[in-house]
Amino acid sequence: MSVAYNQRSCYCGQVGVEHVGQELILTGWVQKRRDHGGMVFIDLRDRTGLVQIKFNPESDPKAHTAAGRLRSEFCIAIRGEVAPRPDDMINPRMQTGKVEVNAREIEILSESETPVFEIEDATETNEETRLKYRYLDLRRPVMQNALTRRHRIAKALRDYFDTNGFVEIETPFLTKSTPEGARDYLVPSRVQQGHFYALPQSPQLFKQLLMMSGFDRYVQIVRCFRDEDLRADRQPEFTQLDMEMSFVQTDDVLQMVEGALAHVMKTVLDVEIPTPFPRMSYDEAMNRFGIDRPDTRYGLEINDVGGPCGKLGFRVFDEPLKAGGTVRCIVVPGGAEMTRKETDTLTDDLKGIGAGGLPLVKVAADGDGLKFETGIAKFFTPEVTAELCQQVDASAGDLILFAADTFENACKYLSWLRETLAKRRNLIPAGKWNFLWVVDFPMFQYSEDDGRWYAMHHPFTAPRDEHVDLLKSGNAAACRAKAYDVVLNGIELGGGSIRIHRADVQEAVFKLLDLSEEEQNLKFKFLLEALRYGPPPHGGIALGLDRMVMLLTGMTSLREVFSFPKTQRAVCPLTEAPGPVADAQLEELYLRLRQ
Repeated sequence: MSVAYNQRSCYCGQVGVEHVGQELILTGWVQKRRDHGGMVFIDLRDRTGLVQIKFNPESDPKAHTAAGRLRSEFCIAIRGEVAPRPDDMINPRMQTGKVEVNAREIEILSESETPVFEIEDATETNEETRLKYRYLDLRRPVMQNALTRRHRIAKALRDYFDTNGFVEIETPFLTKSTPEGARDYLVPSRVQQGHFYALPQSPQLFKQLLMMSGFDRYVQIVRCFRDEDLRADRQPEFTQLDMEMSFVQTDDVLQMVEGALAHVMKTVLDVEIPTPFPRMSYDEAMNRFGIDRPDTRYGLEINDVGGPCGKLGFRVFDEPLKAGGTVRCIVVPGGAEMTRKETDTLTDDLKGIGAGGLPLVKVAADGDGLKFETGIAKFFTPEVTAELCQQVDASAGDLILFAADTFENACKYLSWLRETLAKRRNLIPAGKWNFLWVVDFPMFQYSEDDGRWYAMHHPFTAPRDEHVDLLKSGNAAACRAKAYDVVLNGIELGGGSIRIHRADVQEAVFKLLDLSEEEQNLKFKFLLEALRYGPPPHGGIALGLDRMVMLLTGMTSLREVFSFPKTQRAVCPLTEAPGPVADAQLEELYLRLRQ
């Protein structure tokens, strides 16, 4: 008689002392099999955990005989009675470690070849192999916990926005190409020869149209697509929590998002997050941290030391300053203990991202004062040394690292140094969750390569009310946007803005971006027409669900929180996508591959 596997009593990880004496039906996969002098034990695993199954040759000879065939990853069902483990056999490392199940019957539902890697959290298998056999990789508890937590985060977000009156509305996946920034994924049309759909980089325009349709509170957990170079925190397809509200200003959106994130942290991690979140202007973030997504869990803030350093006559400092650049530094407390090898490695790594070198000094005691040693110490006078140390609050035993370049490059190098040193020197406190709003972004950024202005966020972002006249006069550099990014522990979780709801303001933005009337109509005709029919003021945000899950599971790569991710080459090793297609399919789409 076979075990009625479809009548499973409970999950493996749920078996406890309350089940002692009960007969249960359990299903799952064999984690390990152990033969102890005739008595056979297996650990049975499902997505909730492990439970020990015991096969006794004297009391249950048939089940014991069947257990002799078992190997790792066989899929089985068992019927057995729960019994307490002897005190000296309790396993405190297992959730079910106080009990075991005496098997009465067993059914092997399917056999397994020897897995290409062990189904354990601490696998040393390379990522390519794990992704090729992702269905095995996803059996590992760490991966099952990550995807389960992803589900809980998404559910918490949906519950919160539902409670606050938002309506979840799906927007199209096949839409029009309006390239701004990243490249679109294009989909050729079979029925419209020579025309293409694009997979959406975001539902931005559709959610604005929904505001114009009277749905004043929209939300959607939505898949988006960008054909861009990949990193640990990027995938060609990704998921975001997209929301939009009508009749709001910045504070209203920020308060709603703070509530959502605090709800997620409490629901998923049982962590209380204080609100409102701190706010920091874009300019302050760049000046203090060199980056618009600062990690505020630790110090190492950037100092502008062009004043004292400009007195030295030191060419490395003088040339950037005369060219309108800057000299900036960070102070590493206790960093003077770093060896020459460590600072040389840091210099080589920094050169790898474009720096010419890494000027540095170590601070040492000099009687009642301070002096500089090593590096560029010989170029400093005692007077400038004292002035600089007082300005940056340096002490004996500290290390000072400099960047002398354009403001943008100095920010790039010092923000990299700041993050790298914090990790290498273990300066990041554990268990700390620092949320931050970065606000007051520039509305535009200038490209020297193209000789034109681009929208820093997107061209539908509204200017500050007092900057509308600056916008219309073409003063792009002075315009500040009603834009905001939410940052968690140095990772941008999402960005949003109050949108443009006036046709004259939208047209002024397009004009400043050097979009001709023909281009405007080609890309955005439907939006410009909609702006003529009483659009409400509105704004919203997009939160990166994948990044949120990565942070809340302690992972370091987005690929660890996707079910079936792509590699850094945008390839799926499991399905071998992308792949070739038949000539007949290309012909149907009026396409021909160039030889």
